[in-house]
Amino acid sequence: MAAPLRFDGRVVLVTGAGNGLGRAYALAFGERGASVVVNDLGGDIHGGGKTTRAADVVVNEIRAKGGKAVANYDSVEDGDKLVQTALDNYGRIDVVVNNAGILRDKSFARISDQDWDLIHRVHLRGSFLVTRAAWPHMKKQNYGRIIMTTSAAGIYGNFGQANYSAAKLGLLGLSNTLSIEGKKNNISSNTIAPIAGSRLTETVMPPDWIKALKPEYVMPLVLFLCHESCLETGSLFEVGAGWMAKLRWERTLGATVRRKNIAMTPEDVRDNWEKITDFSQSSHPASNQESTAGMMKVIQDIDAAVEAPVSRRTQSTGMDPELAKAHDFPPSSFTYEPREVILYALGVGMSTREENYLQFLFEGSEAFCALPTFAVIPAQMTMMNGLMQEIPGLKQDPVRVLHGEQYLEVYKPLPTGATITSKLKIADILDKGSGALVLYNVDSFDEKGEKVAFNQFSIFVVGSGNFGGKRASDALIPTASVPTRAPDASITETTHVDQAALYRLSGDRNPLHIDPSFAAMAGFDTPIIHGLCSFGYAVRHVLRRYANNDVSRFKAVKVRFAKPVLPGQSIQTDMWKEGNRIYFQCKVVETGNTALSGAYVDLTGSSEQASVAAPSQLQSDKVFELMQQQIKMRPGLASKVNAIIMWVITKGGKPVSEWTVDMKTSKNGDIYRGKPKSGKAECTLTVSDNNIMDLVTGKLAPPQAFMAGKLKVKGNLMLAQKLGVLFNEQAKL
Repeated sequence: MAAPLRFDGRVVLVTGAGNGLGRAYALAFGERGASVVVNDLGGDIHGGGKTTRAADVVVNEIRAKGGKAVANYDSVEDGDKLVQTALDNYGRIDVVVNNAGILRDKSFARISDQDWDLIHRVHLRGSFLVTRAAWPHMKKQNYGRIIMTTSAAGIYGNFGQANYSAAKLGLLGLSNTLSIEGKKNNISSNTIAPIAGSRLTETVMPPDWIKALKPEYVMPLVLFLCHESCLETGSLFEVGAGWMAKLRWERTLGATVRRKNIAMTPEDVRDNWEKITDFSQSSHPASNQESTAGMMKVIQDIDAAVEAPVSRRTQSTGMDPELAKAHDFPPSSFTYEPREVILYALGVGMSTREENYLQFLFEGSEAFCALPTFAVIPAQMTMMNGLMQEIPGLKQDPVRVLHGEQYLEVYKPLPTGATITSKLKIADILDKGSGALVLYNVDSFDEKGEKVAFNQFSIFVVGSGNFGGKRASDALIPTASVPTRAPDASITETTHVDQAALYRLSGDRNPLHIDPSFAAMAGFDTPIIHGLCSFGYAVRHVLRRYANNDVSRFKAVKVRFAKPVLPGQSIQTDMWKEGNRIYFQCKVVETGNTALSGAYVDLTGSSEQASVAAPSQLQSDKVFELMQQQIKMRPGLASKVNAIIMWVITKGGKPVSEWTVDMKTSKNGDIYRGKPKSGKAECTLTVSDNNIMDLVTGKLAPPQAFMAGKLKVKGNLMLAQKLGVLFNEQAKL
């Protein structure tokens, strides 16, 4: 005979354990070695009142038999407190039996908001809160057993229990999903629909039934499902009176009432109704995958059918490329400020760890500019608005679109703040069989009406193909294959775990990139990084390696989106230089998958070398020459300043001149071009040639210049305050 099922070392939490089924479970777990948390609010069956007696009585019964138990009197709406009781007393949680419940039976027309909400709060939300509190501990210990309690009313419905039946069937869906998510961590979740005599059922069952349907006849199934030897998960059982059975879904074989390239009508449904509802032959799908697999076969069978004439096909599918191309979209405007430019740069991985980060992350930098790929943002807003419209000749479901390729051409560097007006046009629609490829062209203009950028979004609409259209178009800007030789350069950068969450703040709020449940529906284990985010990373890498981050050299980029990148993964950009075209592809280091393919960046000619301006070209030279004259006429000025201060003058963000103000090593002071001749600069000030005149004349106060990033100070910041002694005299001149 097999050994008895024991629960030694296991910690079990049973909700609603003061009476009926919960009491039977708690006593049985205690007898078989488990440490039991007996939870019961002590209220009545309608959710009113509170007392500790119900839980205390059960705890005392367990302890009287030599078992271990502790009481908890909290509502299941305080799920974390129930689990904390287990952790505080026993250090772990292994089993959760969600049993607590109340009734507020009324016919549907008489149910109040309170009747509805209270039932859901206790049954569905309560089970969710208790289980959620236990979940991370079960995952950490790689073990857990969960029981959800539904009802025949939830499975089949019952008059006067609309609130109760809705909540109870919700528990089945919750348990099924937990069984999927918990599988890799050895967490099982099952649902029972018990029929037993209890405080809840005595209102709807005759007394003799109550006696025959003892809770003890349900208890054995619950204990078996909660034992470590039981591998059952994601299942539903009806149980009572010593009888138990597993339930499953049954589906008729159904009927395919759609024919290829012919409009589907309600009459088609009517004419096939007998077959649609015939259970003489049926199937039993047990998972979401099994359910959708049948749909996929239907699609394949329809696609394989003989095609109807093109004219009829176009009419029935709603696809008419020429009509769609003729559609006139209204222009749309996008206004942004430096904040949006910086947020975008952070969204595509720009970091203060990089040498020239101020150029892209600090609005006060003289070299502050927008990354050229920022030009996709206003264009994408325009394109997304177009996707939400009803477009004549174009049938598309926004949730079934995939971003296939992207082309961007920039005609001049984007300003760091502006209103961009974009105009959308459908360039063409291609028939790819399993879907339609829609080419959206977007021209963007600045406030002067000058064209600043052009984008082409290649959008694949799943399931909208086979309309008899052409498969190729000159309007599609092509990708390019990378050279066969080894890469000329390669840059690898690790994305942040919050990269997708950050990038979406630039406008693409698709929940696929933030919500795990939405990502799961799309077939991904976790939310994925936006394709245009990876696109931004790649172009940054090319600019860093081949253009010294000079955004004025960027001309165009084309990519194909191959595979997604997950937040926290590393992007490796391999690059090949051939003239002013940089071919590249991006791989995910952790998987080896190609994320971006067929890609290239076109650059303009070599960056212009910053030339050191001649003295006559710099305003700052005149300022320092006047300072030289002033210190000769002001004996004692040097002793007031008593410091060596060096000035670095910039133009276009690059150093072009240096001056030393030595008011320490010379009795009357000295001002000369270049670095200090003796001693060391105690304070170095960097300012542009354009701003130094405003500083001297008082139009720009040094503190304001410093806070705005127009004056950079290195060394002793307090010495910079003595500049006023020199500037005041210069302002008079």
